[in-house]
Amino acid sequence: MAEPVTGVPAGRRCGFIALIGAPNVGKSTLINALVGTKVTIVSHKVQTTRTLLRGIAIDGDAQLVFVDTPGIFHPKRRLDRAMVATAWAGAHDADIVGVLLDARRGIDEEASALIDRLAGVRRPKILLINKVDLADKPALLTLAQGANERAALQATFMISALTGDGVLDLKHWLAAEVPAGPWLYPEDQITDAPMRQLAAEITREKLYLRLHQELPYQSTVETEVWKDVKGGALRIEQTIYVERESQRKIVLGKGGATIKAIGAQARREIALIVEQPVHLFLFVKVRAGWGDDPERYREMGLEFPRE
Repeated sequence: MAEPVTGVPAGRRCGFIALIGAPNVGKSTLINALVGTKVTIVSHKVQTTRTLLRGIAIDGDAQLVFVDTPGIFHPKRRLDRAMVATAWAGAHDADIVGVLLDARRGIDEEASALIDRLAGVRRPKILLINKVDLADKPALLTLAQGANERAALQATFMISALTGDGVLDLKHWLAAEVPAGPWLYPEDQITDAPMRQLAAEITREKLYLRLHQELPYQSTVETEVWKDVKGGALRIEQTIYVERESQRKIVLGKGGATIKAIGAQARREIALIVEQPVHLFLFVKVRAGWGDDPERYREMGLEFPRE
């Protein structure tokens, strides 16, 4: 029998759960649903999540630390390789790995490659079939059977991150399975991302939602100024970096209309999170070749691939 963990309140449990999957299977939406509020950005654009973002939830005596990883796909560029490497590192470091499949897409080429690589992850793994509200039951059962035949999966959950179906059952199961141990974060903390980073991510989300087709995902947002001003308000200055002048013009829009709309949406959401009035100022600059700059990778929490 395992020795009891000393110095831990009776019944306390805590663990890291990494969610991995192909791009756009719903990892970020699921983490937000599990935490109960928005901690990571959601976009229809692939590869929105670039590094390991953590959302923290409490279920009974268990603290669950969910790790939102970049989507796993076949990388072509340096930034792609860095994100995929980060996703697999998150899986290897977690206590439990949740493998997300899109109920509509099934085991396509990307999902198949991911499942084949799961054997190298020496952690308990569970199958999460997402978007079940968009598929019929026979297809779901066939998908679950096919995935379980190809990988050693401890449990299977049918969920809809968007509607919340099955999410509470998943959360309760995880709370019972994470290791005994002290909580790692204060009870009211919902993410380990600094507010400056979270604010930049929110603006990046609004940028992608507004310019989904026109703007490559290599664009990035950095919070340059964060300070309290008179009247209890917060002044935030952010710079949106793009790679070419033509992209800068797209972000600005005619007469600055596009950047104003992005700023208004981001400001409202940031104000709700920080619970104070926000004055948000956005600037757009060209940073050519930033995808090959090691310093930019360090700022995003990524390892710089040398090849």
